Amino acid sequence: MALRLRTRGLILLPLAFAAGLGGAWGWFHSGASWQAHLTRAAISGITLDATLRRAAPPPAGVTVTLVGPEQAAFLAAGDYLRLQGIAKPSLFTNVSILDSGPDPLSGEVLALVIASPALRYPVAELPPAGGATAAEKLGAVTRLLATYCSEPVVFARAGYGPWQRVDGTAVWGCSATPRDLRLPTVLLSLLALAVLATLVMDTSAHFDRFARALRHRRRLGGPDAYALQGPGELQEIVTAVNSYLETEREQLASRAAVLSGVSHDLGTPATRLRLRAALIQDTELRQKFEADLDAMTGMIESVLTYTRAEMSAETPRRLSLSSLVEALAADYQDTGKPVELLPPEPQVASGGRSVFTSAPGHSAVPEGQPMLVVARPVSLQRAVTNLIDNALKYGRRAAIGLSATADHAIITVEDEGSGMTAAKITEVIAPFQRGGNTRAIDGFGLGLTIVATVAEQHGGRLYFEDGRRGLRAVLEICRN
Repeated sequence: MALRLRTRGLILLPLAFAAGLGGAWGWFHSGASWQAHLTRAAISGITLDATLRRAAPPPAGVTVTLVGPEQAAFLAAGDYLRLQGIAKPSLFTNVSILDSGPDPLSGEVLALVIASPALRYPVAELPPAGGATAAEKLGAVTRLLATYCSEPVVFARAGYGPWQRVDGTAVWGCSATPRDLRLPTVLLSLLALAVLATLVMDTSAHFDRFARALRHRRRLGGPDAYALQGPGELQEIVTAVNSYLETEREQLASRAAVLSGVSHDLGTPATRLRLRAALIQDTELRQKFEADLDAMTGMIESVLTYTRAEMSAETPRRLSLSSLVEALAADYQDTGKPVELLPPEPQVASGGRSVFTSAPGHSAVPEGQPMLVVARPVSLQRAVTNLIDNALKYGRRAAIGLSATADHAIITVEDEGSGMTAAKITEVIAPFQRGGNTRAIDGFGLGLTIVATVAEQHGGRLYFEDGRRGLRAVLEICRN
């Protein structure tokens, strides 16, 4: 069973809090451990000062031994490359610490030669000498040694005393550094954040996909029911939508069945009435009977056509809209109807910006290219036919135009002086509504309603404009 959003939140919030708390603990724990390591190295250096100057016991972890005469001569001469017992090659750092007693001129100098296989220590990072004792200065040096990861060997000489070798890698070497958890902590925190963001985005994606599928259902011929996926709240919504769609299908099917039955049942008495009307001697009365019968059967067929358009049972497929419009215009022209197919306007496509200019480029689309769309051909043909028939009925002539953008295809049908404006014609799109200029013209008020339904099924719309010669109907549909 899918978890509800509230349950997911109650689970993810404590986990996110725990991840943040663990990351903060790892960061501050590593920082505190590192500071303790540096402090321990500094204290060892302070204690080491008494060992080097007054032969006091060395601090824990530090070994101090006298250097042999030969090695001492190399150190005194500055010939460090000939020293034995150190890594080859090594880099050397010299530090001098003055023990400034009551008389600065009589202070004893502690000379240090630091041999490191990896680096030369930046003595400029040492704090200034003012106010610090010699022991504190040596503590600052050993703290500097602990700051950088290396395995240094220190040679020291207090005043004119002997050279001594100091091995303190157990205190300030790489092996003594505490385990730094800051980088793993940051990585784990980022991982937890990525997991949390993925779960949130995945939950949001379920809602987005369902909303997009539901929005384009009629245009793209969506399924009869949607799969139950995502959190519990979304599954409840999907269940309600599936139930609504099932009820809607049943109602439309019931309506179509009733209308089909009525049409079938009325066929027999209408035929009998038509036969009996043929026996009427009075020509004027017979024509009135036949006109009423034609109006009755035509109204039923119009209602059936509208119901089939609502049910949108036709499966969309890829087709050439330009070929469909040309074929319709040719059919009308073959029967002598005043239908004109306007030449297509030149299409200009906008390109991207060049590296040599900031203005976007433009290029003309070659003429004669088919305009491909994904549509229901029978429904679309019925919609365009209704617009042409309306233009011929109420405006005497029909001019058909076809244009396109990257996302939409636009079919325009303009009449010639129907007497209607774009503001007035919008009112007659509702079912069974007719304009004031249609009193003497046959019709049932469903033509534009069917066109608007077909446009909606194709992700577009039907609207009207005041053209140069008359009223222009614009049928806009999505291309994909």
